[in-house]
Amino acid sequence: MHLLYVDDDRINLMLFENACAAMPGLRLSTAADGAEALVLARADPPQLMVIDLHLPDTDGHALLRLLRQETALSDVPAFLCSADDDPQLRMAATEAGFAGCWSKPVDGQSLRRELAAHGLRVAD
Repeated sequence: MHLLYVDDDRINLMLFENACAAMPGLRLSTAADGAEALVLARADPPQLMVIDLHLPDTDGHALLRLLRQETALSDVPAFLCSADDDPQLRMAATEAGFAGCWSKPVDGQSLRRELAAHGLRVAD
């Protein structure tokens, strides 16, 4: 499975990379902003996207709208990821077209559980 993770925070990026490293069969691409995410996703469409809410050049909602305009990305499951702890955030994420909203930092066990809950599997 190919996963695109978009986050400008280096620490969150490292934590997410570590969580993914323990999952054989999961190939991770990372982007630090919306522009980079668009380039990567167009060149090598992922099977799953995890997008930070606050990016330096856009926000997660606007980035998802742009990604959805790409035919190869129109149905790819996407999750909003944020350190914000706002109950309204989950509702807004769903309304914006995200499959869900994950809290940061995402650990390996939570990542595996979330993937399985949405029918997505990585090799053991």
